[in-house]
Amino acid sequence: MKRKLVIAAVATSVVIGGGAAVALADDGPRSGGTKVQAAGADTGAGTGAGAAQVTAAEAVTAALQHTPGTAVSADREDDGRDAWEVDVVKSNGTEYTVKVSPTDGHILSAHRDAADDDARHDLTILKNTTVNAREAAQSIAPKGTVTEVDLDDDGPAVWNVETTGGEWKVDAHTGKITQDRDHDKDHGDDHGRGHGDDDDRDDD
Repeated sequence: MKRKLVIAAVATSVVIGGGAAVALADDGPRSGGTKVQAAGADTGAGTGAGAAQVTAAEAVTAALQHTPGTAVSADREDDGRDAWEVDVVKSNGTEYTVKVSPTDGHILSAHRDAADDDARHDLTILKNTTVNAREAAQSIAPKGTVTEVDLDDDGPAVWNVETTGGEWKVDAHTGKITQDRDHDKDHGDDHGRGHGDDDDRDDD
């Protein structure tokens, strides 16, 4: 009798947890309804109803549980359909975009991207590295809320991590953290040029 009750409970949990909408290519994973425990979910942490609680690191974890591979980026989309968008490259070079709910970690969708040489290039860059996207996000989290993690594919293996307090670089080999001064300088230059333009207009 106890065994029947356990089976029934498991079946019920599968029905409840399988509500995520998933669209996958034929060779993609078949599991659905992946969910992670969002930070502060049990304590009511957040700024109110519907407050985002899933961190970048948690979003990467959920995406990889659903679509195994190598995460090469995680970006918080806020274009009307709020979600974490995680790009995952499989060992054969195919790339999937997995969208993760920012409030409970459920998989909202997953689809295979068009063939792109960049995906294989990313795998080559990350070969023999020790710091992955999730760990890069975790290491920068104390400096501000992480909103984006992206592999710099133009040079050495470096993670570019954007936060609410600035931008940082994490060496994928050593884990060394440096602030992205170039980004701050670019903003400063833009600001300076703006003032110069105003002065020119005043002279006219």
